[in-house]
Amino acid sequence: MNRKYTLYGLLAAASLFSSCSRIDNGLDTDDIAYMTLNITANPVAEGIERTEGLKIVLENFAEGYRIEQEMTDGVNRIEKLIPGTYSINITGNVEQEGKTFYLIGSKVNYLVVKDGESLSIDVNGASVGPLAFSELFYAGTEPFYFRNQFYEIINNSDETVYLDGLHFANLVPSAATVNLPVWPESDAGKYVYAERIWKIPGTGKDYPLAPGESFSMAQFAANHQLAQYNPKSPIDCSTSEFEFNMNNANFPDQPATDMQHVFYNGLAGKGSLPQYLTSVMGGAYVIFRVPEGESYDPVNNKSLQTRNLATTSANLYAKIPLTYIMDAVECGQNENMITAKRVPSLLDAGMTYVGATYNSKGVRRKKSGVDNAGRPILQDTNNSTEDFERLVTPEFRHYGEGIPSWSTAK
Repeated sequence: MNRKYTLYGLLAAASLFSSCSRIDNGLDTDDIAYMTLNITANPVAEGIERTEGLKIVLENFAEGYRIEQEMTDGVNRIEKLIPGTYSINITGNVEQEGKTFYLIGSKVNYLVVKDGESLSIDVNGASVGPLAFSELFYAGTEPFYFRNQFYEIINNSDETVYLDGLHFANLVPSAATVNLPVWPESDAGKYVYAERIWKIPGTGKDYPLAPGESFSMAQFAANHQLAQYNPKSPIDCSTSEFEFNMNNANFPDQPATDMQHVFYNGLAGKGSLPQYLTSVMGGAYVIFRVPEGESYDPVNNKSLQTRNLATTSANLYAKIPLTYIMDAVECGQNENMITAKRVPSLLDAGMTYVGATYNSKGVRRKKSGVDNAGRPILQDTNNSTEDFERLVTPEFRHYGEGIPSWSTAK
């Protein structure tokens, strides 16, 4: 017998034949009436109009059924769907006015029961690159040495980028926790929140970074392998280009260029802490640039400050507009902390980790290929779970990234 089933048909058939046969899976039927779904990606990110080239994936987990295809602009006809419940995800990069944007949108538990139905899915996102975190080392070295933390960034584009004015910040909470802060309701979808902000000095073109080159910012840009520090340290940070100098006489200023301090607890001053220490369990980090023609002053512009409304603490945190962010990486204690994300998924849909503290291990962005000149191109899908190798031994320029002409490491 050659029967055709829609979902209604399946339900009816299941009821009809419940006493004599059982249908547990749509694929168990002799012949399935495939369905079509017309999907449109609706860009909601400012300045984005095109969605051509995005990848759409429909997964029916109950049936183990998956369809993936590249989207075109406008209506996309998805064919050969079996009836059932789907997770629908749209992701990918689009080019718009010379910038690359990573977009993401989804529908979960979407029931496909009507042939030819139309569905519009909002896709949101942020600009990609050209700069990206290439390696982070935050866990420190046994027994409790943490001054060898550093953050390396690569120019992942095919054009020279000037680092002057590039901002770096660690977000709140300092370590991943399920007790997430409560931010002003009116801020929803607009900001991330920083505990401390720094920026690279310069007048505009003092620090060029050519394609495939990288630089690093160290908590303390010294050779940590010296006896007075920690010979077990996996890294010598004396070649770092920039340092977060906190004016601690016991850990004196090094030859690396000092980062300019921007914000801490509502003030421009650095505060009384003896070091710039981000969590050895893993923080959330962003680099951002203020768009030309705009000003960003979270110290004097009080509208760019807020408290954590979930507590009575008077500590102030800086709001950073999502549209400023060039790259974000979320690090946690382990894979289970993905439920405690601080970074919006449109900036970083995942989380990376090293699983312990003081284990001398870091995280490193994966290499996706090389350009025509043989320079490394690193993977950047705005998903740290997918983009980073974990538990690596820290190393500057692991993939042979270039050294900037102005670097003291040259």
